[in-house]
Amino acid sequence: MTPVELSRTVLHAVRRAVDAGELSVAVPTRAVVAPPGPGGCGDYATSIALQLARPAGQTPFRVAEVLRPYLVGTDGITDVVLTGPGFLNISLDRAAAGVGLVGEILRRGVRYGYADQSDGRVLQLHCPHDLRAVVVAEVSARLLRSQGALVRVTAEGFEDVWASVLEVTVDAVGRAPAELPVDVRPVPVPASETADLMSLGRDAGRWALLHPAAHDRPRTGDEHLVQRESNPLFRVRYAHARARAATRNAADLGFTADPGPVTCTGSDGSGIPTGTGSGSGTPTGPVAGSAGSGTLAGSVTGSGGSGNQTGPVTGGDTGTPTGPVTGPLTGSAPGTPTGTTPLADAAPVLLAALADHPRVLAAAAEHRAPDRLARHLVAVADAALPFLLTVLPRGGEKPSAAHRARLALAEAVGAVLAGGLDLLGIDAPDHL
Repeated sequence: MTPVELSRTVLHAVRRAVDAGELSVAVPTRAVVAPPGPGGCGDYATSIALQLARPAGQTPFRVAEVLRPYLVGTDGITDVVLTGPGFLNISLDRAAAGVGLVGEILRRGVRYGYADQSDGRVLQLHCPHDLRAVVVAEVSARLLRSQGALVRVTAEGFEDVWASVLEVTVDAVGRAPAELPVDVRPVPVPASETADLMSLGRDAGRWALLHPAAHDRPRTGDEHLVQRESNPLFRVRYAHARARAATRNAADLGFTADPGPVTCTGSDGSGIPTGTGSGSGTPTGPVAGSAGSGTLAGSVTGSGGSGNQTGPVTGGDTGTPTGPVTGPLTGSAPGTPTGTTPLADAAPVLLAALADHPRVLAAAAEHRAPDRLARHLVAVADAALPFLLTVLPRGGEKPSAAHRARLALAEAVGAVLAGGLDLLGIDAPDHL
């Protein structure tokens, strides 16, 4: 069950309670589900009972008690626990939920997380004569449109070079009527750093403006161009390229994606093919066969106790990302699984990040905060990079149902990263 399906299930539970005469309310059009907050439990939580309490003339906890039986009996839900004033904490059948989530992402593609239809809102975003404000307003409009709103962007001033370098556009330029406030006003780029920012080009320049929160001053140095783990934009684009390469290489090996359980029982019981370790927490030895075999060629080796990946990761003639990659490709985010994290542990972390994508899009749109999406893409990439090492068969291993399921999850990663980057106005290259 995907978050979207769970939201519909919650609304259906409300409708059933109303039809049974247990609640006297108008069924809302939307039920928000999100990861549980402090004190919560399970996979998702909803505050629908707090929303309905006043019109129902009952306490939130009582409304939650009414709704709980209608949720517990639903396929895909294993338990519902009430916490706090009336939060419904929902536990899902994780195996089935993961398969359903991947299938939903592959079906929706880069539009996963978008609203199914217009919500009737007509909005205008107005910003000052400032480069960062214009870019943030344009991307905020893209996010709002993804959630069903009709949006117009206006600016008090605009420079042609912004369009030619960063490919940013607005619908109108000039002073707006007094009743239309300037509602997009992030910390601007100092005039002395504008030339440095423009020299980054479209993708890195946009990322430099969008990744920091609106109240933070953006960095305009060339660190956004560095092809290393220290650069979040590189990690996101590299994870996308690795996901796309997995599809190409799987085709060379004669198998395609099919959502399903991603784990299998290896000889070490970890759920991933066995291999040798160096004590650094990083896999050693060849990742796959030769470049001509359609698998990733080259070595990924540990360096003593550093946990870093060193050496070239190449794909020869298969289109796999090429070039030396140094540093810990798994990223530095706390809790990110390392290269040898058992697949049974790595996959849930990745699935949770993918499942959170619709909520992040909605929140980024609501708060006019593209930085929330940018940071979410980094989290998805950091969760995906260790998992992507397990997708293809290694050595003489034959492709199995688990490999097809891992490939489906890898393709879901590629779709989410590509869709997110597109909303930011940044390319998602298939090769790096």
